[in-house]
Formats: sequence, C-alpha cells, structure tokens
Amino acid sequence: MPRVHITDVYLRDGLQDEKCIVPTEDKLAVLDATLASGITTVEIASFVSPTRVPQMADAEEVVARAPRRSDIRYTALTLNGRGVHRAAETDIDVIQVVTSASEGHSRANAGRSSEDALQDLHRAVAAHPDRTFIGGVSTAFVCPFDGIITPARLVEVCTRMADIGVSSLGLADTLGIATTDQVLAGADAVRKALPELMISLHLHNAHDQALETAVRAVLDLEIEHFDSALAGYGGCPFAPGAHGNLATEQLVDRFHRAGIDTGIDTAALAAAADLARSVVDRALPLPTSASAL
Repeated sequence: MPRVHITDVYLRDGLQDEKCIVPTEDKLAVLDATLASGITTVEIASFVSPTRVPQMADAEEVVARAPRRSDIRYTALTLNGRGVHRAAETDIDVIQVVTSASEGHSRANAGRSSEDALQDLHRAVAAHPDRTFIGGVSTAFVCPFDGIITPARLVEVCTRMADIGVSSLGLADTLGIATTDQVLAGADAVRKALPELMISLHLHNAHDQALETAVRAVLDLEIEHFDSALAGYGGCPFAPGAHGNLATEQLVDRFHRAGIDTGIDTAALAAAADLARSVVDRALPLPTSASAL
C-alpha cells in the first residue's frame, strides 16, 4: 500500500486571505486538534508584512507557543530576506522560501521580479547555514497574469531555487485551475531535472479535479508529499481568481478510498475541520483600512 505524508497549511495559507483576524489562542486550539488527528507536519505561519497580510502579525507568538514533540515538524513561509531573518530568530523547525514561476505573480506577491526575489532569498539563506530550508514555487502551472507556465519555465525556476540550497521543492497550483495533465507534466519535468530533491504538490481546488490529480500523482509519479488545508480554506490575496486549498479531510478520504495510507485518523480530522470553521465564523472582521488589500 502506498503511503503519503500530508502537511496541513490552514494556519498559514488557509487563514491569510480571510477578512477577519483569528486570535492566537484560537489558532493554537486548531493546531492542537490538527496534531490530535495524526498530522505531524504543520505550516503554522508566514513571516511577511503584517500590513499586507494582517492575519500573520502574530507569527512569532504562534511559533513560540506551539507545542513541541519529537515527531512534529513546524514550517513557516517567507518571501524575502527580511522574512528569512525574522524566521531564523525563532525556533521554527523548517523555513520555506518561496518564489513565483511567473513574472506577473512575482511582482504582485513579492513586489519584485522573480530573479530579484531569488537573489534576495539566496543571500538570506546563505546567512543561516545552520537552518533547514525547503523551497516553494507559486503559480507553478498557471498564472493569473501570464497564463500557462510551460514545464521548461518551471524547471528553469526550480533549478534556480535548488541552487539556493533547499532540501525539497513544493510546486503550487496557486489558482487551482491547472489540469491533471498540466500538473503531472510539470512535476515530472522537475523531478527528472532535479532527481536529488523531494517534490511535493500544493494543490488548490477550483473544479474538484485536485483530488484526482493528487491520486494520479501518487500512482503515476510516486509523489509522496502533499499540502492541504482544513475545511478547504485558503487562497492567495495577490493572485486574482485563486481558489481555496484542497481540503485536508477530503484529501485523506480520497487517498484512503484509493488504498493510499496517510496515518491520519479521519474522525479526529473531521473534528479539527469543524473547529477550523468555527474559529473563522466567530472571528472579528478586519478593520476597513486593512481589508482592502
């Protein structure tokens, strides 16, 4: 039976586009429920500008208060050198450095060209040789500004990311509209070009095709690592038309029905998803000035 590893990203990607502020205490309660389901890797924050993403203003506090166990790994996302340095000052286990495969999204999301973003990240990673870094590539298959991303372009960006010194690469269908064939073709091209790196998929879900894409990725390409978010929350505030993440509970159910093991308790996961919904429902809305991002 194939076995896959799922990283839940509700606390970062799931909440970053919500028009409310979820209190730190509620975030930690959802984290406890997530861990109780058997999930052992959680993306708990991003070190980005709180002006642009107010939800992440408590990143340091969430990391500091997250429960510690030897089998748990926490990750946090960064887009630039400033974010890397902030993350490195905490005890986060893994720092994810992210760039865009497309120029249009890079300028909207990171405020600079893809090449400038990569150079900035390279310098920052080099300054922290004692830390573990993984890489992420947004708009890996389709961009809201530039359209279809070819496998050749994706390989080019991933190769530059590999040069930074990451131990793995996550490929993101940021909009959630890439076809299964697009995702598999891009992932396969990157895997063949960079066989030394572990490849993971971060799928958003516009037309309910992401579930089948994930199963095909396991069975056809033997990809073993996936990102998803409790209750399907998420989306990129700087990618017009971005859809929510693949829901963790749906992904686990689909994998189990396909005979793919996750090691996750579905009943406990459903309870975590219910809690994830409830903390958003009762959270206070963003101030008007902050919500117009």
